[in-house]
Amino acid sequence: MTTVEDLPAAGKQPKSTRARILDVVRWVAILLVLGFAAKQLAANWGEFWHTLRDVAWESSLLSLAALVAAILVSTWGWQMMVDDLGEPIGYARGAQICLVGSLGKYVPGSVWAYLLQMELGRKAGLARARIFTGSLIQLGVGVVSALVVSLLAAPAVFSNSPRALWLFVLIPLGLAMLHPKILTWGTSLVLRILRRPPLQHPLGRRVIGKVFGASTAAWCLQGVHLWLLANSVGAPGLGGFVLCVGAMAVAMTVGTFAFILPSGVGVREVAQVAVLTASGLTVGQATAFAVASRVMFTVADLLTAGFAAVAARSARSAATSA
Repeated sequence: MTTVEDLPAAGKQPKSTRARILDVVRWVAILLVLGFAAKQLAANWGEFWHTLRDVAWESSLLSLAALVAAILVSTWGWQMMVDDLGEPIGYARGAQICLVGSLGKYVPGSVWAYLLQMELGRKAGLARARIFTGSLIQLGVGVVSALVVSLLAAPAVFSNSPRALWLFVLIPLGLAMLHPKILTWGTSLVLRILRRPPLQHPLGRRVIGKVFGASTAAWCLQGVHLWLLANSVGAPGLGGFVLCVGAMAVAMTVGTFAFILPSGVGVREVAQVAVLTASGLTVGQATAFAVASRVMFTVADLLTAGFAAVAARSARSAATSA
């Protein structure tokens, strides 16, 4: 019996008007996101270079490398989660969707990152619900991981912000929510409320453990990034390293929930300054390093997203020509 595969290869079917409009909308969205990221980069560039003049270039380079590594590790955790929800997509393909889509966080209202990821996933032939579910679960697991890691900075955080106690009260609840049965039930409930298809199978300990481990490794690498900057002026030392790891976990968690602001702008820096001053830096130094950290985050986001887009395009070209 003749199958579709047996028929002579025909030319590509012309895109429908709707498909062409969606392509234009996607490109406009990506350009808009890049514009917001570039605007934030330009706004802090002067102070960024002024700060780095007192930092050894080796420390600056290693600090940026630590951020890039943190982003790549976190992306691997996201890909593992998405792979568990369907056919494996591979790291190159997953990184393009995750990293390019994540740039949407620079647009006020961080929900744009998730919308862009869903659209990029749909363009790659994946269901929007699958991408959304993967991102939703990774966010929840990542927040619990951050709460646990943030205990490292507890003394500094409490001394500067007593109201932050509520963060640590949530840790036992968060850990309980990571039980496969509870996390599966909670995810299914959210999907039902949003009128999305339910999970095809229960979540397993193995995939939850991978996502939790990737998130924890990412927080630690972000702490390495901040410590390398601050330690260049001889203040934090080894004890400050532990504080920096906890500080980044607190800062990124609080920034995640400040969804009205682009990429948690302002909120993240408050947590960073609080911990850096507790480790021996002056308020001026701590503020300068917090601003430098934000700029380096933007640079790392743009670098990894650009690399992922090029890598995914090259992989598609190689598959087509094979």
